[in-house]
Amino acid sequence: MAHFDGRRYFNPTGANGQPFWALPRLLRTTWTPWPRSVPTHPRRPPEAVGAGEAVATFIGHATFLIQTAAGNILTDPMYSERAGPLTFFGPRRVRCPGVAFEDLPPISVVVVSHNHYDHFDRRTLQVLGRRFDPLVVTPLGNGRLLQAAGIRRVEELDWWQETTASSPLAVTVTPAQHFSARTPFDRNRALWGGFVIAVNGRRIFFAGDSGYGPHFRDLRRRCGAVDLALLPIGAYEPRWFMKDVHMNPAEAVQVHLDLEAQQTIAMHFGTFRLTAEGISDPVVALQEALRSRDVPASRFRTLEPGESVKLGFPQRENP
Repeated sequence: MAHFDGRRYFNPTGANGQPFWALPRLLRTTWTPWPRSVPTHPRRPPEAVGAGEAVATFIGHATFLIQTAAGNILTDPMYSERAGPLTFFGPRRVRCPGVAFEDLPPISVVVVSHNHYDHFDRRTLQVLGRRFDPLVVTPLGNGRLLQAAGIRRVEELDWWQETTASSPLAVTVTPAQHFSARTPFDRNRALWGGFVIAVNGRRIFFAGDSGYGPHFRDLRRRCGAVDLALLPIGAYEPRWFMKDVHMNPAEAVQVHLDLEAQQTIAMHFGTFRLTAEGISDPVVALQEALRSRDVPASRFRTLEPGESVKLGFPQRENP
């Protein structure tokens, strides 16, 4: 396995992020203040989805509800007030989820990209497991944590592996350039990744967390052009600390182009203050990057929490 040395996973590019001892330098960086809260008005997701359609609803941070006729999907479900191991410790959310938990439709599949607290929220997963008993698809090494959270059905996959026939939807785990850790002692003991979800012959790509790298072009070559990409644009400053593991908005636009995405929706911004940039900086920088690359704003959008996009998936001339 080109990304596992027998004990720990690693990025084949060698971009493996900063060690824990670099955190004090990060904390000495000037951080732009965020508001304590931003008014958010949760919405109910659509009640029905046509056979040839999918609806993507932005819940917040990296959590999307993707509704399809074959089943509904949640990505990196995060409903807790804080992204951390304790209810009183860790980054606090400034926007409430755009869809109330009790308004979620039945969930068939959950994808969990890696084990960081803002993506792998044990409290949310426990409630999802009790309410819906979904299949949870995740990269290698995360199954033990999921089972400890009460998840009964788990499928751990390596990069480029696809779910078995027992899954109601075809999901492929794809490479990402990131790292994993829940404590200072378990760094890179579990794998990280993104996901390609096949819906009606079309492809939805959920990137999870990732720095920019050649794996996005590899994905285009191996899987084909993407119909909908869900890409992170936040948590990118300072660049000396974040460049390996979090793309900035300009790099996200490059990923949109690398994937030849028909449409892209931004995520991973404006919910938890994880890094030094201001709350609105990612959106402003995204608009500037789209203008500089002549990409129409309609092709790479930001959504308000609770806002939905319906996808009809028109046939491509060159799939």
